[in-house]
Amino acid sequence: MDGSGIDYHAVFHALPGAVALLTPDLVYVDVNESFVETSGRTREQLIDRYLFDVFPDNPNDPAANGMRNLRASLERVAATGEPDTMAVQRYDVEYPDRSGVWHERYWSPVNVPVLAADGTVVLLLHRVEEVTELIRAGSSSAGGDHAQVLEAEIYTRGRELQEVNERLRRAHAHEREVALHLQETLLPAPRPLGHHHAAVRYRPATMALNVCGDWYDLVDRPGRTAVSVGDVVGHGLGAAGVMGQLRSALSAASHVAEGPAQALEVLGLYARSVDGAESTTAVSVFIDWNSRTLTYSSAGHPPPLLCHPDGTVTFLDRATDPPLGARPEHAPRPQEQLAFAEGSTLVLYTDGLIERRREDIDVGLGRLADALVRHRTAEPDVLADALLADLIPAVGITDDTALVVLRL
Repeated sequence: MDGSGIDYHAVFHALPGAVALLTPDLVYVDVNESFVETSGRTREQLIDRYLFDVFPDNPNDPAANGMRNLRASLERVAATGEPDTMAVQRYDVEYPDRSGVWHERYWSPVNVPVLAADGTVVLLLHRVEEVTELIRAGSSSAGGDHAQVLEAEIYTRGRELQEVNERLRRAHAHEREVALHLQETLLPAPRPLGHHHAAVRYRPATMALNVCGDWYDLVDRPGRTAVSVGDVVGHGLGAAGVMGQLRSALSAASHVAEGPAQALEVLGLYARSVDGAESTTAVSVFIDWNSRTLTYSSAGHPPPLLCHPDGTVTFLDRATDPPLGARPEHAPRPQEQLAFAEGSTLVLYTDGLIERRREDIDVGLGRLADALVRHRTAEPDVLADALLADLIPAVGITDDTALVVLRL
């Protein structure tokens, strides 16, 4: 019951269609009365059990693929947060009171994500409509041998569609592997920073090809390190190409610029000549190891975090300017400076780490700050993995994430 006075639990159980709720790990958490009746199982035989322990493929049919097809659909919904309507499936079901005897049945499934407030998938709604009798009725009306031909044609077409989907999935997996290799070649391998330890991470989104425009960069010079992250709008090879150009340009500017504001000014001027660089965000932090100060400037990017040894957190948000190309005319960019104590931790990241659909960005920033405080004593590599584990949903993210963690 909510403020509307509607008992949605009662509505769920009164639905005329067969509906089940599953965890992203494919364990039943609830089923309505129609699902119980249609499946031929009791609630006790379903709730808290793994879907394919209850409904495995028919072991007597070597061509059975209903379980594989259904698993692929549900896992896709869990990963992408998008609904999936499946082709008609032949999925035989064992009679509950006749062990080893299987009933040939046909189903029309639809799988839909149930999202939390932060946009993560918390449940999978699995709606099935049994169409066995419909297929049988259509076959009977066709008569005799033609009925068998019609039934075989329906089954064959369904299997052909699933085989096409499987080939597409494999092709996509290969493209993804190539794309990630390309992404790795565009991003620098982390180098030792004297006795200072840095950890970098890149996590692609769970959707699409995932060659993207996120980058990180570290430029180490005597007594000074410049660290930056940036995010080009869009995905695909075009965004990756723009990212490679901008990262290289900012890296070169960071070698000679007096400070991060000047480095971003140079980048902004260069970006005017690069198609697709408009609205790119970036942030740069210059670390002076001798004076123990941070100087930073941001071009529309989420603020880095400085976690002090006592657990207090400072957002580096006092020198923020619009993204690259947002102004019609060139203008100097601001920069700010603050001191740090030995043992502090600096974190830079892209928005995939904190932003979630239908959630204010301040919620994500607060979540990051809380996680950083909890894990602040860990070594940078451990800390970086802990932040990803805490902040990236188990079902994946819809935006790429770059992360840099430095122990100062």
